[in-house]
Amino acid sequence: MVKVAHIATIDLALQHLLLNQLKSIQQAGYLVSGISAPGPAVSILGAAGVNFIPIPFVRASNLTPIADLRAFWQLYRIMRRERFTIVHTHTAKADLYGTMAARLARVPVVVTTLHGFYFHDNMPAHWRRFYVTLAKTGMRFADVVLSQNPEDLETARRENVCPPEKMKFLGNGIDVRRFDRSRLGEEMREQKRAELGLPAGVPVVGFVGRLVADKGIRELFQAAQVIRQQIPGVRFLFVGMIDYDKEDAITPETAGEYGIADISVFTGMRHDMPELYSLMDVFVLPSYREAFPRSVMEASAMSVPAVVTNVRGCRTAVEQGRNGLIVPLGDVPALAEAILYLLNHPEEAARMGQEGRSIALKRFDEQIVFEIVKAEYHRLLQEKGLAAPQRSAVAQMSV
Repeated sequence: MVKVAHIATIDLALQHLLLNQLKSIQQAGYLVSGISAPGPAVSILGAAGVNFIPIPFVRASNLTPIADLRAFWQLYRIMRRERFTIVHTHTAKADLYGTMAARLARVPVVVTTLHGFYFHDNMPAHWRRFYVTLAKTGMRFADVVLSQNPEDLETARRENVCPPEKMKFLGNGIDVRRFDRSRLGEEMREQKRAELGLPAGVPVVGFVGRLVADKGIRELFQAAQVIRQQIPGVRFLFVGMIDYDKEDAITPETAGEYGIADISVFTGMRHDMPELYSLMDVFVLPSYREAFPRSVMEASAMSVPAVVTNVRGCRTAVEQGRNGLIVPLGDVPALAEAILYLLNHPEEAARMGQEGRSIALKRFDEQIVFEIVKAEYHRLLQEKGLAAPQRSAVAQMSV
């Protein structure tokens, strides 16, 4: 049995970003483990047949040397004990320590999925150089780096982060069958609106993601001040957890500072995402940086037009005028104008929503991503003189 370990910083990443991928890898005959800091998703991973191994990662954007060294040493010991054939890392801290531990433990195949570089052009130069160096360090130990965003391939070449021949485009995807508006009825939408306290008939502007300033939420709050002046009944729906681990965490009380608490609904983390997208007239992600945002793909699959900022990742998921509108980063008047345009032109918004569904079916299907990952596993195993697994009998019966 070929043993594969996927490493992330927190268990929620394994659940929300990777669970379907892990299931697909299992069905291909691999024995799959997930390694991260433990949390509420551990039982969900276990129910899916994923062997979970806890590691004391500290979830922070900066380095925490003592805790990180402890996590690195435990990773090394786990890899020596479990004798994984493939280690596959995700997110910056797991990439750095996971790839180094894997090489030290003589794991044959090491793969990294690049979920977007942490460094970007809007951070101080010294911090940018620091995070470029960390990215270089982690990627040098990988056999292949699978980039979700095509722009990151050019960034890696320009910054000399990783040899071009080691990087491949992966893309990103979602379950387009689950995110399908046609599966949901009008009665359900009315019930969901009532549950959330959204008055019938009022337009809804939605945001989905971690509640941090880095996602552009303060700019959205400012845009909301402008929009309510022209459309007094408008409501803003914020879906996502308050990220208390981050210094720039946003809370519902922050909306009160902008005078929009009365038109804002904060739901926290939810598991009924297709239903919530179906309530939105416009989806907004005014983020400062993204890799290839799942929320925009999900909105498009649900036929909801998106307004996003002109940053790496967002402009990969949105085609200007097709499935949404792209505005300059930090430009509150442009953000408000784009949202108002879609709210005031429902026929145009509906057209973009329909185009979004078509784009999602062609470009955002997660099955495409899964096949690329499994093909890379097969290629690398062959290059190392190792046998790829045969599909298990159980997996074949489930297809």
